[in-house]
Amino acid sequence: MNSLKPLQERIDLFLTACISQMEASTLQQAMGYSLLAGGKRIRPILVYLTGQMFNCPLSKLDEAAAAIECIHTYSLIHDDLPAMDNDDLRRGKPTCHIQFGEDQAILAGDALQTLAFSLLAKSELIDANTKINMINELAYASGVAGMCLGQSLDLQATHQQIDLEHLQKIHCYKTGALIKAAVRMGAFAYGENTKPYRLMLDQYAEAIGLAFQIQDDILDIIGEQSIMGKPKGSDLIHEKSTYPALVGLDNAIKLTEQLYQQAIDSLKQIPYNSQPLQDLAGFIINRNS
Repeated sequence: MNSLKPLQERIDLFLTACISQMEASTLQQAMGYSLLAGGKRIRPILVYLTGQMFNCPLSKLDEAAAAIECIHTYSLIHDDLPAMDNDDLRRGKPTCHIQFGEDQAILAGDALQTLAFSLLAKSELIDANTKINMINELAYASGVAGMCLGQSLDLQATHQQIDLEHLQKIHCYKTGALIKAAVRMGAFAYGENTKPYRLMLDQYAEAIGLAFQIQDDILDIIGEQSIMGKPKGSDLIHEKSTYPALVGLDNAIKLTEQLYQQAIDSLKQIPYNSQPLQDLAGFIINRNS
């Protein structure tokens, strides 16, 4: 999706600057190795697009966009560790623990997590109340009420037979929580004027968050490893429950289409130009990596 490229380049430049300002060390190298390895940058782009919808300048959104990408990258580093998913490849490159060792990978993840909150706390372009709202939202979505809980439930469900309701619960925490946080943080940047539309934004985020994970499940079956940058069939190898496994591939694809329509319907209730967010929803269910 070419319209995303300027925002991808913007966040990449901002993150590169963040890493370059740190004292040179093995830890700094490990952090930069994973943080600057590319990727779709969906979460920071959601921050940007949501803020832009309310005419918020991009400069006011940079720290929030960077913060959520730091949290996401830390989660990937830890997800790949031998104690968790034990993956050797991420974004077409050796995973952080393969490149730098488990000890440095753990510390790189820890340091990226703290960097996220430091970026928000030190921002000179957002007021104190907005900082508190963003920090609170990101902490909530990252921890025991969000992403970490989802990761824990996902690990517990490995090698187990679970039903569709439980699988949806895992995904809503593991993937959906940060996606919802990204949308909320973009809205927070514009202040209280966005309050009447936050329910619709939540509904949009919940729909695309679940669609994103289902598409990941689908790509694990039909995707091309050279495009995805990670091993194909890893869910099967790790005996993970997935939507295609529970409802079949065709029904999983239909479900992403239903979720896409739910997302669009939610946005249409907001009297601002939501077309870029609508386009992003389409990208999520049609992506090949």
